[in-house]
Amino acid sequence: MKEALVTPAPPTGPSVPPSAKPSVKQQRAQQRAQKLEQYHREQKRSARNRKIGLIAGITAGVAVLALVITSIVLTPQSATYSAGGDGTEIDGVETFENASMHVETPVDYPQTPPAGGEHHPTWLNCGVYTEPVPSENAVHSLEHGALWVTYDPDLPAAELDTLKEALPSSYVILSPFDDLPAPIVLSGWNSQLQVESADDERVAAFFEEYWKSNDVPEPGALCTGAYDAPGKA
Repeated sequence: MKEALVTPAPPTGPSVPPSAKPSVKQQRAQQRAQKLEQYHREQKRSARNRKIGLIAGITAGVAVLALVITSIVLTPQSATYSAGGDGTEIDGVETFENASMHVETPVDYPQTPPAGGEHHPTWLNCGVYTEPVPSENAVHSLEHGALWVTYDPDLPAAELDTLKEALPSSYVILSPFDDLPAPIVLSGWNSQLQVESADDERVAAFFEEYWKSNDVPEPGALCTGAYDAPGKA
C-alpha cells in the first residue's frame, strides 16, 4: 500500500512586513544628524586653520623681532650731547674772531681747516662725507651751530670708526681734509681743536661745549635741505 506524500505546512508566526519609507520625523532627524556632522567637520577644519595661522604669525613675529634686534646691535649708535655749552674751558681749544658774510667767490681762510668767516650763501647739508667738501659751504653750516670734524685722508680705518662713534646724530659734518695740521681737527664757529687720536677725551668735551652753540651768527638754523657735496654717505 502506497504512503501518501505529506506537504509540510508553512511556518506559523508573525509575517515580516515590507520595508517601510522613513517617516517625516525620521527624515528630519537624519538631516539634523548630517548637518551636525558637517558642522563638526567645519569646526575641526577652522580650528586647524587657526592653529596654522597662529604658528605662522608667531614665526613671522619672531623673525621680525630678530631682525630688529640685529639692526639695533649692528647699527652704530649716535653719541648724545647737550645743545650749547656752559663756558667750560678745554685744553688746546683755539678761538678766533672771524666775521660772517655771504660771498659767491672762493675764500682764502686764515685757519686750516676754516673755523668761520665769509662763506657761500648755501650751506652744506650735515652728514658723513667720504670726499673733501667745499669749505665755503661747510663754513655756512658752522654759522648754524654745526661742528665740522675733519681728518687726514690717511687716518687708519679703526681710528675713523672710533671717530664716527663720537658723532651726534645731527648738526655735524665729517669729511677728509688735505694738509691738516693734525690727524683730526674739530671746528666750530670761531673755535677749533686739534687732536692726535680719535679716543682723545677732549673730542667729546668739544662736542659737549660747542655743538649747537648759541654763540654763532644763526643759532638753530637748519643743517639740512640745502647742498649735498659729492661723497655724501
